[in-house]
Amino acid sequence: MTIKVGDKLPAGTLSEYIEVEGNGCSVGPNSFKVEDLVKGKKIVIFGLPGAFTPTCSAKHVPGYLANYDALKAKGVDEIWCISVNDPFVMGAWGREQRSAGKVRMMADGSAAYSQALGLTLDLTARGMGVRSDRYSMYVVDGVVKALNREAPGKFDVSNAETMLTQI
Repeated sequence: MTIKVGDKLPAGTLSEYIEVEGNGCSVGPNSFKVEDLVKGKKIVIFGLPGAFTPTCSAKHVPGYLANYDALKAKGVDEIWCISVNDPFVMGAWGREQRSAGKVRMMADGSAAYSQALGLTLDLTARGMGVRSDRYSMYVVDGVVKALNREAPGKFDVSNAETMLTQI
């Protein structure tokens, strides 16, 4: 079943590679319960098939970085990028994209959370296994207020510019 507008995000765990120790987090991979992270917050989440892939690296993440200030001005507390990669890869990609302090690079290593959302893409035939679909969503206190799922191979509706019109 695919998550939809009005649904509460499912419980689950995502990992993030922490560069600087603080706020109860140690350096390296840290696991977080989604239900705890979203409490009382307005969060933009975008999912994509993979770190260091062409569209994801050239358009998707850079678009959210470029629109960080505009999203914050609309009251967004956090921006998350979810991908089916391990936290080490997401951490390295975050460094390469210069996302620190703007976009949290959240790892869904086994695709468990993406599957719970019903937002997966089977790229097994291309040697990539089950991945996150390309999407964006606006979440307020754990409830989905806007959801944009891309058609296969497209990048038309999950961009930051579209999200800005929906908040």
